[in-house]
Amino acid sequence: MPPGHGLGSRAAALLVFGSSAAVLVVEIVALRLLAPYLGLTLETSTMVIGIALTAIAVGSWLGGRIADQVDPRRLIGPSLGVSGAVVALTPAVLRTTAEWAPAMLLLIAALTILVPGALLSAVTPMVTKLRLTSLAETGTVVGRLSGVGTVGAIVGTVLTGFVLVSRLPVSGILIGLGTLLVVGAALIEWRTRGWRGTLVLAPVVLAGGLATLVAPGGCDTETRYHCARVVADPDRASGRTLVLDGLRHSYVDLDDPTFLEFTYVRAIASVVDAAFPEGEPLAAYHLGGGGLTFPRYLAATRPGTRSLVSEIDSGVVDINRDRLGLRPESAVDVRAEDGRLGLRRLDTGSRDLVVGDAFGGVSVPWHLTTVEAMTDVRRVLNDDGVYVVNLIDHGGLAFARAEAATLSETFEHVALVGDSTDIGLDPTATPEGGNLVLLASDRPVDLRAAQEALDARRTGWKITTGDGLTSWIGNARPLTDDYAPVDQLLQPSSPRSSQ
Repeated sequence: MPPGHGLGSRAAALLVFGSSAAVLVVEIVALRLLAPYLGLTLETSTMVIGIALTAIAVGSWLGGRIADQVDPRRLIGPSLGVSGAVVALTPAVLRTTAEWAPAMLLLIAALTILVPGALLSAVTPMVTKLRLTSLAETGTVVGRLSGVGTVGAIVGTVLTGFVLVSRLPVSGILIGLGTLLVVGAALIEWRTRGWRGTLVLAPVVLAGGLATLVAPGGCDTETRYHCARVVADPDRASGRTLVLDGLRHSYVDLDDPTFLEFTYVRAIASVVDAAFPEGEPLAAYHLGGGGLTFPRYLAATRPGTRSLVSEIDSGVVDINRDRLGLRPESAVDVRAEDGRLGLRRLDTGSRDLVVGDAFGGVSVPWHLTTVEAMTDVRRVLNDDGVYVVNLIDHGGLAFARAEAATLSETFEHVALVGDSTDIGLDPTATPEGGNLVLLASDRPVDLRAAQEALDARRTGWKITTGDGLTSWIGNARPLTDDYAPVDQLLQPSSPRSSQ
């Protein structure tokens, strides 16, 4: 198309398709960039979606308004070019801000979504203005370009979620997208106005790529769900900590699987050891894997135990095999699958023990907390089977109370294990929150033996059950598949590690 001419139908469709797709790519990848610092919660997702929708609304409105006052051919190229430069700089800017100026993170995050989102969303009304040559075709042109934009958004969403994130680091996705946008801007400028000025943005894209290499907050591995790192323990040569999205998720001793660093893992080991005869092999199922600390412990202390683990993140499974010493011939069978779906596939009465230790950020995935999920847990347990689950809560412990109420709806015997101030044994103290462990079964467990094991492992934790637990639960409402506001029940907290 020679300089000065209008915009062809195919070029118009390509611009609208590409810009709409780019907005959704930025939105989805922004969630992954922010997860290590804000957590992957419903609130974080809602915030990012809200900012992206605001950008689309503002860009569409301003783009249409400006297109009525200025020749759109002067605006499309700069809109693509500037948005490309911002997108390419986003990984380095966000990670640097999170480490050096965390108070500014929300503002900078909003700008890195708003600016490119608005500029890219402005392309559609600009292109529409160029394509409207007759009032008689208004409906056809607007409808066609609106449809093309929607298809672009769908493709951007599907491509990012199913292909790009599983194959490329998020920084690579954004730098690549930024490059494509700047190149597209240069082509548009040349074809519509014969101007190559947009190429001056190329050094900005290059700077974004170089800055990403030195920016803090990088990952050893970017999996489908997490920014993952394995950190060596300076005080224990064989100790490794698995860090997911900035959270100390699991501690593994490569040489001694009976060494349990985190207090909550020692608590789980204590109640399980008290619930079953010493050394007796178990058929165990684990909802969530992480570093597989407890399955390794069971294999070492109860020879013959077979553990089946449902870990949704295949990248974490690979880390266990490549960097945390999980051998193919081990007694731990790990499946990359959602825990609720994995639970359904288990035979009735097939397990002695089910362990819940699945987290998205600091929250147990809501669909693993409900009465319906617990009914399935009870189904797969045999008559003497035991369910143990690790929870994290803070503030008023509203989520933990609701989960205790949920288990009380499902199992005959329920006990709560935690710090005495958190489980109501010291009514004069204000709960601080953190990790709590719930134990549930249809047969009584020797809680005195469990307390002795907790004391022997120096956890400092206590057990409450019966009337004490009922009083602690209060009027908390059981969670169901129809009502499970887990993210809202959790109180905001600053801790970034399990203990």
